[in-house]
Parts: sequence; structure tokens; C-alpha cells
Amino acid sequence: MINPTSIQIIAAALFALAVIHTFSTKYFEHLAHIQPRHAGIWHLLGEVEVVFGFWALILILFIFAMSGQQEAITYLESRDFTEPMFVFVIMVIAGTRPILDVTASTVQRAAYLLPINTGMAMYFLLLSFVPLLGSFITEPAAMTLAALMLRDTFFSKEISTRLKYATVGVLFVNISIGGTLTHFAAPPVLMVAATWNWDTSFMLTTFGWKAALAVVVNACTITWLFRHELRQVDQKNSAVISKTPLPVVVVHLIFLILAVIFAHHSVAFMGILLFFLGFTTAYQRYQNPLILREALLVAFFLAGLVVLGGQQQWWLQPLLMDMDDTAVFFGATLLTAVTDNAALTYLGSLVEGLSEEFKIALVAGAVTGGGLTVIANAPNPAGFAILKNKFDEQSIHPLGLLIAALPPTLVTIIAFRVL
Repeated sequence: MINPTSIQIIAAALFALAVIHTFSTKYFEHLAHIQPRHAGIWHLLGEVEVVFGFWALILILFIFAMSGQQEAITYLESRDFTEPMFVFVIMVIAGTRPILDVTASTVQRAAYLLPINTGMAMYFLLLSFVPLLGSFITEPAAMTLAALMLRDTFFSKEISTRLKYATVGVLFVNISIGGTLTHFAAPPVLMVAATWNWDTSFMLTTFGWKAALAVVVNACTITWLFRHELRQVDQKNSAVISKTPLPVVVVHLIFLILAVIFAHHSVAFMGILLFFLGFTTAYQRYQNPLILREALLVAFFLAGLVVLGGQQQWWLQPLLMDMDDTAVFFGATLLTAVTDNAALTYLGSLVEGLSEEFKIALVAGAVTGGGLTVIANAPNPAGFAILKNKFDEQSIHPLGLLIAALPPTLVTIIAFRVL
């Protein structure tokens, strides 16, 4: 018998409003154009990255009004904000010119080796190699690299809106499943790996090879479908000519690796970021402007999701636990679209006595649905923030993303349930 408290009911209602708001950001942008007097507030509410932070603030005000200041502060301090902080740090480091240059150079060299048009080859690699790289440098870092490189090499050229949405759909799905080759890179896997004793060997044999196959199939399919348009995209001006000295590149890579190693310890990776900021200031001539604004917005989004999501356990957990293995896979896939997939697997890790089949189905469903919406997977807001300015009205329509992500999600379902 579920007996939610008044705060939990309010939090569930606010969570639902936040999800609706996420799908309504285009409306607020429209209001900004027709009501210029209040354009500032409408633009603010039209930022997807602001949505969950805004409604989380409303929740805290409700707790403050109903239970007092101490209760509100206690709840906030009970939340773990390590993941939003880490995503902020890894975005800032991974989005620097030396890291981008070495990744782009690697992708270009590999593209020249493939027996197809260079533009098509680069596109294929950005949607396959980079997402799979996320299993080692973490999904947020892979999303940052892939989104920045797609923005500069394809989205900055004259390509159709249809291709843009299809690309974002495949990118989000492939990033979500591309981090499952190891036990530390994908947020939904990370939440359960220690509790369920899953190591990299287990991940590779149970999830990894299926995910890698789905990633390649998705990338191949979209490259083939848009082959005529991709052949027309001029890559002559996209060649990476890096003048960054090798020692500077190595130092950046060391900072990136250290941030990944200490990904679960905010006191460590925040200190690493401060040293990194000092280094980039000392060698500013080898840097582009750091993506601090984009990273802060993404961290704010995820922090709001942590605050609102912390009050949803009362209805989410019983819903999941009443399902069998097949139902939990498809249930987790659908629920991930309106919640964070890491939150779903975390709730599963709290329950004792689950069968191994149930655990595998829960995580497989969580990563499968990770590309359906901007809130489904922690790295998605990062890709959204980087690419949205290349879309009409500088926003990616949530419904357009959902439709574009359905085909690669179906391929992933087949990979995990049939193979």
C-alpha cells in the first residue's frame, strides 16, 4: 500500500509539470517573440537546461513553506550532486581545443582509410567510434566531443533539418549504449556496478558486444540513408591543422584522464578543474574560449533532476518491482524517456533478492531508452546545449528528437532482446 506524503505528491506533480515544460519550450520561445516586453523571462523558460532547475526551486519553496527552513536544507544536503558536478568538469576539459584537435585528427585519419567518401566516413565515425570511446573516457566526455565536432564539421554547413534531427537521434541513442563496454562510463551502469559486482568483463560479454553492434548498425544506416546529402558537404575547410605543442596536448589528456579516474570524488575532480583552469590561463594562446556557460547550464539541469527525482521513489520503485523480466525491459525503456535512466537503475539497486535476469533487463532497458528525450540520459543535455543553436529558433524540438530516436532505439531493442 503506497501512502505518499503531501510533499511527495507535490513533488510528483511538479515532476510531471517539468516533463510537460520540457516538451513546451518552443511555445515559450514563441511567446518571447510576440511579447517582447517580457522576452527575458520567456527566453529563460524556453531554455531546456533551465526547466528542471526551475521546478526544483519551486519544490524547495514548497518544502520551506510546509516544513520550514531546516527541512528544506536537510533535503538538499541529502542529495548527491556528484554527477552534475562531474559532467560540468568533464565538459569543460573535453571541450578544449587541444582535446578536440587530437580527437578530430584521429577521426580524420581513420576516415581517409575507409573506402568511401571522406565526408561520409567522418560522419560515420563521429556516430560510431566516438560514442564507443565513451566507454573509456565516460559518456559525457564522448557526447561533448561528438557534439562539438558534428557542430563544426556538418551542422555549420548547409544541411537539411531532417538530417540534423536524424543525427541527434542516433547520437543520443549511440552515446547511451556506447558506454556499456565498461562498468564505469555509463551513469545507469555506474549506479549498480558496485552493488551487483559487475566488472568490465561482465559488461563486455553481457552488454558491450551487443551495444557495439547496435551502434555500428545505427551509424551505418543513417550514413547510407543520407549518403547523397553527406557527399555534398564540403570537408575541405574542416581539416584540423593543430599548432598546439605536443606537451600542451599531453597535459590536457592527463587532466582528462585524472578527471575520469576521480569521477566519483567531487573534492578531487573539482580540485583538478581548478588546476586545469590555471593551466589554460597560463597557455591561453593554445585555447578557444572554454564552454563554461554550456557546462554550467547542463549541470544546473542535472542538479534540478536530482532534486526533483529524489521524491519520485514512492511510485517508481513499486511500478518497476511489479514487472517480470520482459516487462521491466520495456517498462524501463519507456520510463527512461520521462526520468533519468540512472535514477531507474539506482532504485533497482536498493532492492534485495532480484534475479540476475531482472537486473540485466532493467539496465538494458534503461540504456536502450536513453536517447528518446533530453532528460533520459545525463549526457543528453550536453549535446543539446552544444547543438541547439544550429536548429531553427535555436532549439531542438523534443517531439522531433523523440521521433528521430525511435528507429535507432528499435535497433537497440533487437540487439538486446534477440541476440
